[in-house]
Amino acid sequence: MTTRTARSSRGRRRAAPRRRRAPLWGAVAALAVLGAAGFAVVDAADSPSPRHKSRSSAPPRATGSPAPSPSPSREATAEPDIPSTGPGTFTGAGGSGGKAGSGPALRYRVEVEDGLDLDAADVARQVERILADPRGWTADGHSAFQRVPDGTTDFVVRIATPGTVDEICAQHGLDTHGEYNCNVAQNVMVNLERWLLATPVYAKDVTAYRALIINHEVGHFLGHGHVGCPGPGQPAPAMMQQIKGMHGCVPNVWPYDERGRYVTGPAVS
Repeated sequence: MTTRTARSSRGRRRAAPRRRRAPLWGAVAALAVLGAAGFAVVDAADSPSPRHKSRSSAPPRATGSPAPSPSPSREATAEPDIPSTGPGTFTGAGGSGGKAGSGPALRYRVEVEDGLDLDAADVARQVERILADPRGWTADGHSAFQRVPDGTTDFVVRIATPGTVDEICAQHGLDTHGEYNCNVAQNVMVNLERWLLATPVYAKDVTAYRALIINHEVGHFLGHGHVGCPGPGQPAPAMMQQIKGMHGCVPNVWPYDERGRYVTGPAVS
């Protein structure tokens, strides 16, 4: 996740595209990436191992009782085959979702890069569930979201290969190193590797990490900046760059707690 506070380096590099198998992690450490509307921001994902990355040529298309969290996902023992780059074209999820939250709804689409072994409709259901959760941004009392299949949108959530994320983010001066997510203009770019493998802290609960990605990045879009850990043993804020270390905080992927209290910490630059 990244936001207005932590921005990526501006350096860019290129490597010949190749396919690789991403290692599964089984440790414990943290993450996320994002940008506010009209801003470009990048977040790191916890110390992934270095790799040579490639970039594709992509077109500039420019996170009573609360509902239960999505059930934890346990990644298969077989390592997923993650292409380093893709065609830079996308297929959107059809249909519309119900409005979540109060006030005028922000309209968004969910798209998956062509050629990936992901179903756009399934990804859209996951994103809808995250944005509609009572511990999400709708708990602020004025944010609302609605997924649409096409037409005018406020933002687009895109799952893409590392190379395509690099290319689109680089168009706004960001270097995502083939590892990170970013938010540029109206694009919430989610790195396929992060979506499938998460980071060490969330390696055994990838579904929770997906909620952290969406909440962090959409939080940037809503104008929230990065914050730090509020104190040892406290829940890590969704707007904290958990990938850089938990600093005594415990894992948490939601902006608000079950009592509707905003989970935050000291502002960081």
